[in-house]
Amino acid sequence: MTTVIASAGLAVNERIEIRRNRIQNADHKTPSNKRVCIVTGTHGDELEGQFVCAQTARILSENISCLNGTVDIYPALNPLGIDSINRGIPLFDLDMNRIFPGTHDGTMAECIAADTVNDISGADICIDIHSSNIYLKEIPQIRINEISADELVPYAKLLNCDFIWVHSSATVLESTLAYSLNTTGTKTLVVEMGVGMRITREYCSQLTAGILNLLKNLGMWTGKTDAVREPIVSRDRSVDFVNSGADGIFVPCVEHWVDIKKGDHIGDVINPGNGKTEEYVTAPCCGKIFTLREFPIVYGGSLIARILGGEADA
Repeated sequence: MTTVIASAGLAVNERIEIRRNRIQNADHKTPSNKRVCIVTGTHGDELEGQFVCAQTARILSENISCLNGTVDIYPALNPLGIDSINRGIPLFDLDMNRIFPGTHDGTMAECIAADTVNDISGADICIDIHSSNIYLKEIPQIRINEISADELVPYAKLLNCDFIWVHSSATVLESTLAYSLNTTGTKTLVVEMGVGMRITREYCSQLTAGILNLLKNLGMWTGKTDAVREPIVSRDRSVDFVNSGADGIFVPCVEHWVDIKKGDHIGDVINPGNGKTEEYVTAPCCGKIFTLREFPIVYGGSLIARILGGEADA
């Protein structure tokens, strides 16, 4: 059942509406009060979550007898951004994920943020799905504030992602949806995967399988589930950044999530005018590449890759 959980008037007699699709098995003999929320579309250029929502809704609806509990799907927290292919809220030049928890005494965007937080609050788990931008491609990963790590990591391991990155609190902004919900008692996991303005079917299917696995472990799903992968949990492993030292086009020669050694060839920055290699890019450490440049144009300082290195005390 689709419900409008937040709305506001716009110009020319239009309205912005935030919708929630609630999926329940109304015929279950002993209904559970457990609830899982799946949220995406906070940034209008992040579309991977759209396909995850679609896959999850289809599977649950087609096998509704296997569901016990409530799954709430919020496919577009920033519908204006999605409609206009704009990362933020159009006209306001505003990143929606910097205004939570919002307030009903504030602007239109802050009121919508407050209504959204109120509607999600109290869920057993919230999964906040993001993509990368158009420049970088991310393997499926979960990013967690170290303040909430002990509580959230066991749930994150169920979601079939490759990597769990526990951030220091300084890197997790307090104005995000996830931080706002976690600090008020609603356990929220942030998923990052894929690339902006695209859908990576393999990654989306991987996360969808993880969501079903999570539902099964919560006692909410008796349907088919697949074996999930064991993620690397980074609490004390270093993350090295590879930045371009020249202008040009970056042509990679490695794939995501491969083991590399210090000095291995990652790719080349090439001058498109004369064909010369401006930079032979090498790995600064041993580890695994979990972020890789997708958009080829680079300038000096442009991020090319992130590498999950060895143990910090190794």
